[in-house]
Amino acid sequence: MAKATTPSDLTITPRDVRFGRGQALKRYWLNDDPIATAFYNALSVTFPKGEAYFVESVKAFREGTPPKLHGEINAFVKQEVIHSREHVAFNRHVVDQGYDIRLLERHVEDVLALTKGRPPIGNLAATMALEHFTAILAHALLADPRHLAGGDPQAAGLWRWHAAEEIEHKGVAYDTWLHATRDWTRWKRWKIKSLLMLIVTWRFFDGRRRGILELLRQDGLTGPAVWAKIVWYAFGSPGMVRKVAGAWFSYFLPGFHPWKHDDRALIALAESEYEDALLPGARKLAAA
Repeated sequence: MAKATTPSDLTITPRDVRFGRGQALKRYWLNDDPIATAFYNALSVTFPKGEAYFVESVKAFREGTPPKLHGEINAFVKQEVIHSREHVAFNRHVVDQGYDIRLLERHVEDVLALTKGRPPIGNLAATMALEHFTAILAHALLADPRHLAGGDPQAAGLWRWHAAEEIEHKGVAYDTWLHATRDWTRWKRWKIKSLLMLIVTWRFFDGRRRGILELLRQDGLTGPAVWAKIVWYAFGSPGMVRKVAGAWFSYFLPGFHPWKHDDRALIALAESEYEDALLPGARKLAAA
């Protein structure tokens, strides 16, 4: 069987669009559901600093990469910078609704502080694992319209746009890793990437759990009944965590590559939906 690789005809296109400028976002912007809203708000808080970390981790190995990969890294960097800008704006909306996100931001900073002074290849492996996370979450988000049903059009458009670009560049960190570790044995490569995925998985879920609970606490929603609703939202309906379990496990299989599953059709679907949420003039930017 041929080894899975990034499609040769894939184009990574930074779409410089803006969402939600000059308008208020209601407190429970996703279907008037505090649980669903907290899920996405807590995730958004991680992006500005998290994506800056992704960019630096991949850029550390850009020099000497083949021309195609070099260009893809540059496009990846541009996409991630724009993502950070849009989530900074989105997070301002969250704060405007009365939420204090400083504790969530501090937790992200504390986790990133653990990477300081570590070997750059370790940071790349962590980024690669997190990029797989974002890609499989993006796939689930776009494949099932229930996730954003009833959401504020601007906020939903932001998440669809972000998801589309996460799918589009899902192979960049992995291909950079393959190039950077080209002299390693397959066993060493698998061992390091698997270990980092397990660490990343634990920290990812622990961090999002803390963030969701903190935002809900500020809404006065605490206790076992609320915890049960969070678990049901994640694993029951719409059950995003349950739906990505198989794709998460595939990361550990021999011959894994993010593009073993070509889901580019979801990008076109997302673009047709988030286009309606763009502010006047932004369509021109998106098409540029």
